Amino acid sequence: MADAKTVISLPSGFTFDYTNLYGDGRISPADIAALSARLRAAHQAVAQMRATGEVRGHLSKDGQPEKVLFTQLPYVREGNLNTPASLARLKAFGQSLRHRVDAVISFGIGGSYLGNKVLFDIQCGEFWNSKDREARHGYPRLYFSGNNIDPRRTAELIGHIVDEAKSKARQAGAGDGTYRVTLVVISKSGATLDTMSTFMAAYDALQQAAPAIAVEVVAVTDPAAGPQATLLHRLAREQGWPVFRVPDGVGGRFSVFSEVGLITAACTGFDIDAFLAGARSMDEACHSEDIRHNPAMLNAALKYLAAANYGRDIEVFMPYADHLKAVAEWYIQLLAESLGKRTNRAGQEIYYGRTPVVAVGTTDMHAQTQLHQDGQRDKVVQFVQVGQWPEDAVIPNCFPAAASLADIAGLRLSQALDAAREANAAALIRDNRFNANFVLPRLNAFHLGELLYLLALSVAYEGELADVDAFDQPGVEAYKRLLGPLLKQMKAAE
Repeated sequence: MADAKTVISLPSGFTFDYTNLYGDGRISPADIAALSARLRAAHQAVAQMRATGEVRGHLSKDGQPEKVLFTQLPYVREGNLNTPASLARLKAFGQSLRHRVDAVISFGIGGSYLGNKVLFDIQCGEFWNSKDREARHGYPRLYFSGNNIDPRRTAELIGHIVDEAKSKARQAGAGDGTYRVTLVVISKSGATLDTMSTFMAAYDALQQAAPAIAVEVVAVTDPAAGPQATLLHRLAREQGWPVFRVPDGVGGRFSVFSEVGLITAACTGFDIDAFLAGARSMDEACHSEDIRHNPAMLNAALKYLAAANYGRDIEVFMPYADHLKAVAEWYIQLLAESLGKRTNRAGQEIYYGRTPVVAVGTTDMHAQTQLHQDGQRDKVVQFVQVGQWPEDAVIPNCFPAAASLADIAGLRLSQALDAAREANAAALIRDNRFNANFVLPRLNAFHLGELLYLLALSVAYEGELADVDAFDQPGVEAYKRLLGPLLKQMKAAE
C-alpha cells in the first residue's frame, strides 16, 4: 500500500477517507507491509466464514461448535436466513398494522434494542410519535422498552399509553374508541431479565385496561419448536401469538439485518429491500484481497495498527447528524462485545480491546473535543458525514446589524455543519490526533445498510488480526451466572 491515495470511493458514492490516519506521522506503509501475512490470513478466514459459517475456535456459550452466519443475511434467497417468503411475511405484518394499530411497543435489549433504534431513527426521526396518523402514512406510533429495568420509565410509558387510550375514547364518542397496542417482545431465550420483566409489567397493566385498550403480542425468538423450544416460543404457541425468528448463528449485535431488526422496519415502512441491498453491495465491495479496495479490511487494519503501534486504543465514533447518534450507540456494543476479550484463541491473556465512545457533531465539539484535542493521544476519532440532505435551510440574514451573524447568513445549514467537521478534523491532525471520515451520499436505507455492514465486517477482520473470537461474549455470561442466584435470594428474602 505504497501509493498516496487515501480514499476508497465505492460506485454507490460511499466513501472512506483515511487521509488523517495514513501517511507521515501516522500509520505508515511499513506498518501495513509488516502486517501483510496476517492480512492475507484474515482475508482467507473471512472468506471461509462467508462460504461455510465456520470461524476458527468459535464456540457457543454452551461450549458447542457454532456457525457464524451474519454475512448471509444481505442475500435474500431460498435456503438462507432471509428468504423471499420471510421478507414478504414481515412486510405483510407491517401492512396489517397500518390504519388499525395505534401503537407498537418494542421490548428488547442489546442488539434487539440498539439495531431497532437505528432503523427507527433513520426512518422516523425524533418527532414521529407526535405526528398524526396521516403524516405517519397509517403506521402506528412506536415506543421502546425492555432496554433497561427502570421502574419510573416503565410506569410512565404505561401511563402514557393509558392516557392516549382515554384521549382516543373521548374523540371517538359513540364510535369505536378502542386503543390497539401491539407488544413486540424480542428475546432469543425468553428469559432475558430486562426484556421479560418490563414486558410482563406492561402486558399486565394494559390487559387490565380492557376494553379501552386491546393488546396484541408478537414474539421474536429462537425458531426451534418441540422439546427444544425456548420459554418465549412455548408461551407464544400457548397464547396464539405470531412468532418471528431470532436466527441461529447471528449474535444480537449483528441481528439488525435479520427479522430481529427488520420487524421495526416493517412497523414503520422502512425500506427493507434497499437496506439489505446496501449491505449486500458493501459485502461485494469487500471481497477484494487488496486492502486498497476492501474498505472493511482497511478499516480494521488501520484501527488495529493505531492501537497496537501508536497507543490509540479509544475510538470516538462521531457522526455529524442527530439521526445517526443511535448508530454510534449500536457501534458501542458491536465493538465492545466483539473485540473486548481477555484471551486470544490460544488461551493466553492479552486483554485486547478498543474502548468505544459515542459523540455527535456538532454537539460534542462543545463537550468532548477539548479532551480529543488536548488530552492524551490515545484516540482515533471516526467521523460520519452526510453528503446531501433532503431539506437544507439557508441561514437567513435576520439581524444585518450584527456582523458576526450576518457573516454566516446565506450559507446552508449543511455547509456550516461540514465546515465544523472539517475544522475539527484539521485541528486534530495538526496535533497528530488520528481521525478518519465515512461519507454517506444520502441518509437513506441503502447507505445505512452499507455503513452498518462495513462496521460489522470490520470487527470480523480485526478479530482475525488480533487472534480473538469476535463472536462470543464470555464476559457477559460471567455476570449472568451470578444474576440468577442473586434474584432467587432476593425473592426468598421477601
